Amino acid sequence: MPRTTLVFDERTTITNLGFMKTVLCLVGCFGATILAAAQIRTEPVEYKQGDAVLEGFLAYDTSIKGKRPGVLVVHQWKGLGDYEKKRADMLARLGYNVLCVDIYGKGVRPNDPKDAAAEAGKYKSNRQLLRDRAGAGLDVLKKHELTDPKRIAAIGYCFGGTTVLELARSGSDIAGVVSFHGALDSPDPAAGRNIKCKVLALHGADDPFVPPKDVAAFEEEMRGGKVDWQLVAYGGAVHSFTDWNAGNDNSKGAAYHEKADRRSWEAMKQFFTEILK
Repeated sequence: MPRTTLVFDERTTITNLGFMKTVLCLVGCFGATILAAAQIRTEPVEYKQGDAVLEGFLAYDTSIKGKRPGVLVVHQWKGLGDYEKKRADMLARLGYNVLCVDIYGKGVRPNDPKDAAAEAGKYKSNRQLLRDRAGAGLDVLKKHELTDPKRIAAIGYCFGGTTVLELARSGSDIAGVVSFHGALDSPDPAAGRNIKCKVLALHGADDPFVPPKDVAAFEEEMRGGKVDWQLVAYGGAVHSFTDWNAGNDNSKGAAYHEKADRRSWEAMKQFFTEILK
């Protein structure tokens, strides 16, 4: 068999049949590793809270064996949709068992802003019901065979950010919550004393829907409850700064902000590294 010559550039020539076989082996093995690196499986999950039928969305990496930390994802005001499912996929690729919860109920996905505001208002005006709906999803995630129940965090966007803060205020026994541009107000500031987990609030510094008085009240609530908390405000960012579907016109009060999106995601990842060891 003739020898094979590999020419890397005009200055370096390697002539070695054995070397060629080694290279081909390494390329093949490396390619197989890439293909096996992440195998994301997703599936709908039907469950109940009381008489209400809910439908969540589960995502996990089948290439990872055994139990892993769990992350609960709570949707924005239009209900569980493609945006949250994409975030679930991103989290699953980081090695988490992810459940997107359904607060509104199976099939309730308001698309019109007026309908979405009305639906979200039902739960914002009844914080106990909001906590119960989030808690029902948390129970499903805790009991899933791939979840390490001692290592669970919850994240939420806009309405979902409000929801995970309420989950924390309920005294839920989880490692931490992350609110992305969620409302920070509480009808019962004393509930901050119930918080057992760590709290990370990622806030648009120019968000017109979360006024400075609400930010100040949130800070006082966290201090009063002696909570392990962080508040990060992103300059130039308004409401919905992580939502790539929100456009880029800050004058509307809600808009995507690429830097704040990227920085807040990294802040969440660092937070998880700390709390989900």
